[in-house]
Amino acid sequence: MVKTNVTLCSLPLDNPIIPASGTFGYGYEFAELYDINCLGTFSFKGTTREPRLGNPQPRIAEMQSGMLNAVGLQNPGVDAVIAEELPKLARVFHKPVMANVSGFSLDEYVEVCQKLDACPQVGWLEVNISCPNVHGGGMSFGTDPKAAASVTRAVKKPVIVKLSPNVTSIANIAKACEDAGADGISLINTVMGMRLDLKARKPLLANSTGGMSGPALFPLAVRMVWQVYEAVRIPIVGLGGVMSAEDVIELMLAGATAVEVGAANLVDPFACRRIVEDLPRVMQKYNINDLNDIIGGAHHG
Repeated sequence: MVKTNVTLCSLPLDNPIIPASGTFGYGYEFAELYDINCLGTFSFKGTTREPRLGNPQPRIAEMQSGMLNAVGLQNPGVDAVIAEELPKLARVFHKPVMANVSGFSLDEYVEVCQKLDACPQVGWLEVNISCPNVHGGGMSFGTDPKAAASVTRAVKKPVIVKLSPNVTSIANIAKACEDAGADGISLINTVMGMRLDLKARKPLLANSTGGMSGPALFPLAVRMVWQVYEAVRIPIVGLGGVMSAEDVIELMLAGATAVEVGAANLVDPFACRRIVEDLPRVMQKYNINDLNDIIGGAHHG
């Protein structure tokens, strides 16, 4: 019998599979399709202090091996999430959930984190300092190690800082967050991309640019998880183009303790359940008895 359970920032997970923020809503929609308690946990939709309608339409575009999105952090605001969304979630999901937090100022990050930190359902705060689809938002923090560290110092633990790949040195930023007290690092968020409408001769997205996600990102995610594992000693949540249980094993060998699944949920709503169910088979195929034994395993030969 293989062992799939891992520990993320002192909290146990039955398995390392975590649907990524923005691709799984607040969970209860997917609970109509299957029992979402089979997941390790999930990261719910990015939450800000005030309600946000998001960016104008169109804000989704197709690309080879993935998609572009410029949704722009559409959400009902933190107070509505606590009053309405979390009680509905509690009826269908009986594990700690990861709260994804975004903001437009240091004060906003702190306020939203403090409110969600007080919720018993919330096990981790995933502080998103890397969203490329809002103007003046989190990515302005995430591309500067000093600013990223400032955000990390200001919020309560346990906190996992979600980093942008749109930077010169992901390892430097991860180390700055660790030095500031982060409990974990989550990477990678989407890469900025763009598509043009050949007939209209203008961008397909109303926002012009958007975040690129999907399997085309996977090699970049593996490389950045590898580099961050070399730079920090705190747990890493790896994500970016994960489509299969084999991808999960690869990211864990690169250094991830847990793995988020994003765009795959938008293609196949059963993607995460399929990966959870297939994980034992893939572990046996590669003679893996305990997932904890392979975290960062590729660094050691």
